[in-house]
Amino acid sequence: MFTQNKCLVHYCRNLALSTFDKDGNITDDKNYCLDHIPDPGKFKADIYKYIAEHDKIVGLNVSGLLFSDIDLSNKKFFGCTFTNCTFNNISSSNVLLRMCIFDFAIFNDCSFIKSNSLFTSFSGATFTHTLFTSSDIIQSNFNGIKAYQSSFDDSDLFSSRFIAATLTDTSFRNCNLKKSLFYDSKRSNVSFKMSNTREALFTPEGKTPLEKDLSFGNSIVDGDRL
Repeated sequence: MFTQNKCLVHYCRNLALSTFDKDGNITDDKNYCLDHIPDPGKFKADIYKYIAEHDKIVGLNVSGLLFSDIDLSNKKFFGCTFTNCTFNNISSSNVLLRMCIFDFAIFNDCSFIKSNSLFTSFSGATFTHTLFTSSDIIQSNFNGIKAYQSSFDDSDLFSSRFIAATLTDTSFRNCNLKKSLFYDSKRSNVSFKMSNTREALFTPEGKTPLEKDLSFGNSIVDGDRL
């Protein structure tokens, strides 16, 4: 897991894409990034085929790839890298994520209903009309995300981080927020109804958290609908 080779083009700093051996297994061989791979269309087709044929996927790196109208439901991903990927109209109910990286990815009209995520990073990602309802999202990183008209309702968000996130028309109803961090977040029309906000950490918009504020049970939720 987490083999992150650089692109074979000497001046390129992008991550290289995964390679496959003759039996179709992921290898650690060096490769080009999506910008320089000779046949990106074939690579995308190979990735779609690989995902369709495998329920458990370990160490896949597809940075920058576009995923559209593909079903990831019931798949299990371990140590995979989806940095800067775009996901359009993706169904991924009951997906399992372990130590995966979705930093700066874009999600449009996607469903992660009943997903299970642990130690996974979505830092800097953008979510539009995306559903994480009824999910277990434990110790995962949503720092700096932008979420629009999305939902985390009925989910366990224990010890997950939404630091400096921009949340608009997004719902966290009936969630477990114990040890979750929302400080320095921007929230507009966000609902935490029936969630245990006193066990999470919030600070008012534009306020840098002081040491005395960084303790659970001293939450400040201003301008949100409880």
